[in-house]
Amino acid sequence: MTFHLGLIINPLAGLGGPAALKGSDGVVAEALARGAAPRAAERTRIALECLRAVAERIEFLTFPGAMGGDLLAELGFRHRLVGSLHGATTSAADTRRAVACLQDAGVALILFAGGDGTARDVCAAVREGQPVLGIPAGVKIHSGVYAISPRAAGELTRRLVEGGLVRLASGEVRDLDETALRDGRVAARWYGELTVPEEGGFVQQVKQGGVESEELVLADLAAWLEDSWEPGVRYVFGPGSTLHGLAASLGLETTLLGVDVIEDGRVLARDVTEAQLFELVDGHPAWLLVTAIGGQGHIIGRGNQQISPRVLRAIGLDRLRVVATKRKLKTLEGRPLLVDSGDPALDAAFPDAVRVWTGYKEELLYPVGHLDGPPGN
Repeated sequence: MTFHLGLIINPLAGLGGPAALKGSDGVVAEALARGAAPRAAERTRIALECLRAVAERIEFLTFPGAMGGDLLAELGFRHRLVGSLHGATTSAADTRRAVACLQDAGVALILFAGGDGTARDVCAAVREGQPVLGIPAGVKIHSGVYAISPRAAGELTRRLVEGGLVRLASGEVRDLDETALRDGRVAARWYGELTVPEEGGFVQQVKQGGVESEELVLADLAAWLEDSWEPGVRYVFGPGSTLHGLAASLGLETTLLGVDVIEDGRVLARDVTEAQLFELVDGHPAWLLVTAIGGQGHIIGRGNQQISPRVLRAIGLDRLRVVATKRKLKTLEGRPLLVDSGDPALDAAFPDAVRVWTGYKEELLYPVGHLDGPPGN
């Protein structure tokens, strides 16, 4: 399995700090004149050193030169260059273009090194739900999208590559007005939110004294779904006791080993065939909920062949969610989830990591492996 990571370095981040300029926005030339030296690459190096143990499982995608390519080549990481630089000095536009290119390439996580200004640029270009993680390298780090240190960013990324349980959260992007700050005034502004991984593992469940209860987890998930049903959207429930139990918690009668379709809080179709399912989702907005086979990890192609390649394409891979307790994920012992749709091209199109619903408004990011696909997967 190859895990595709995006990397963006803002080489100008942090220049204004040592030069006592309270930031780097618009003062790069002055900072350099005062003797400031770039430090973003060195901060990124600390994070990447944490990934050496899993280097054979990673392919980086990055922009050339100081935005990532030079450092990855120096450290010997397998990487692929995307995009190009438009000038001798990098700019905010380069960061935004890099974000777009990395998303188009389908990376599981974008690592970016910089400060709050860089986070603003990432936020301006990123698509909703794309996981990102900041490596702190700027002067101002007020945004809640950065790891607490470069080493923490590397360790958290390594945990994800190794199949550890990594929770997804929403982090605020905030930035100070540097001009006002240099005049002695503090003026912060909210610019948006990004999806960021945070420390995973087993989080203590108050109701059970730290012991996860599947019944309570399904009740929590049912409450989340009831709060967020999208009118007129069809929810496809795959087979298995987890989704059957989820439906029961919603007061719905579904089949244990079949595929059922729910719309507007009621069962629209029960135990459908592949042809019936395709007719129901083709050209109609839908979500697909599947679970993992405990101990094995298959989410597609084992016991749910009704969810065929054409059904998956009709719904869209971005509309697939895995439903599983953290206890079930733990039985995989770090092995990836598996897809085996019968269509190698489609299997290879699955992202390197998928979102797993594990509790009320609680999502984890978990790796996906491919039984068929290009070499290295």
